[in-house]
Amino acid sequence: MAKVKKVVLAYSGGLDTSVIIPWLKENYDGCEVIAVCADIGQGDELDVVHDKALKSGASKVFIEDLTKEFLEEYVWPTLKSGAVYEGKYLLGTSFARPLIAKKLVEIAKREGADAIAHGATGKGNDQVRFELTVKALAPNITIIAPWREWTLGSREEEIEYAKKHNIPIATENKTYSMDRNIWHLSHEGSDLEDPWNAPKNEMFLISKAPENAPDKAEYVTIDFAKGIPVSVNGEKMDAVTLVTKLNAIGAANGVGITDICENRLVGMKSRGVYENPAGAILYYAHRELEYLCLDRTTLHYKEGMAIRYAELVYDGMWFSQLREALEAFVDSTQQTVTGTVKLKLYKGNIISAGAKSPYSLYSKEFVTFERDEVYNQADGTGFINLFGLPLKVRALMQEKAGLNK
Repeated sequence: MAKVKKVVLAYSGGLDTSVIIPWLKENYDGCEVIAVCADIGQGDELDVVHDKALKSGASKVFIEDLTKEFLEEYVWPTLKSGAVYEGKYLLGTSFARPLIAKKLVEIAKREGADAIAHGATGKGNDQVRFELTVKALAPNITIIAPWREWTLGSREEEIEYAKKHNIPIATENKTYSMDRNIWHLSHEGSDLEDPWNAPKNEMFLISKAPENAPDKAEYVTIDFAKGIPVSVNGEKMDAVTLVTKLNAIGAANGVGITDICENRLVGMKSRGVYENPAGAILYYAHRELEYLCLDRTTLHYKEGMAIRYAELVYDGMWFSQLREALEAFVDSTQQTVTGTVKLKLYKGNIISAGAKSPYSLYSKEFVTFERDEVYNQADGTGFINLFGLPLKVRALMQEKAGLNK
């Protein structure tokens, strides 16, 4: 074991991180452990978490409200990019980890700690996301990942360890492994480990199952300013209020439920079911506005870029030079993505119901089927002749060489 005197631990209050506190002190020569709990809108009772960390052996506990920063500095840039991992996953866990790790680094520097620890397992993506952020922001600090070091191999063994060390543990037995913040709720494990099993309706903790949503459609309007959502149904809101409002609206109508067998960075596939009502609405609305405001080449190039952007976020490369450069490109494209989108929500579906923008590139005068004074249809002949010239030249070559017989 490395010589460590003071460790800052990413603490959630769950079994894993509660056990990690005495384990660190036991295996790193009685080191001091400072617990850091990040509030990103997960809805936990944080006073309970604070007291539990102290009872588990932490010398200090920091409860950090990061919800506003999470939305404005991590979610909004990703939303503007259009990044969705493998076409489904809205990256709810992925972009939360760099923010938490950034706060761990800040507190570690302030408290004079020489190590940072986390409770991510050796099978998942989170270990990468935490540690790459630490490497980017504090390259010389020691990183401790107990799941890759200790001999505890199961939840039962952790519970036994906790009892031996008088650690308070919750009595509830959760069926699924879950991660929650203001942006999403994820479910993994149990019956979901078989991709043939459909998610059970009773599993959903945020959204209604679509068939249980109201029989009447609900309409919602969202205003954007330079790609950032700023109001719902005409009422201006801060980021936290806006996402909370859309979560409630979307959940009531059963939207935002995603089921995916995704490719983890570490090489295996995992099955996840995500509840993401506000995210689903905002991504759909943002895309509708871009259809109006971005030209063809920019929109199509941005579509390809979004795939790479999503991979960078998923892989924990938030603080990489490439993601920062892509963000600059995205910000450039969003200068005219301002306007209003109206959506129809009905039993799990999001349906376009209108969009408008002062920067709309749509021109009725050019596209009308009626008589117009701005477009000469005869120009199409020359355009097609030039655009199709490579095809014609190739066909002539094939004919001359006898390749088209």
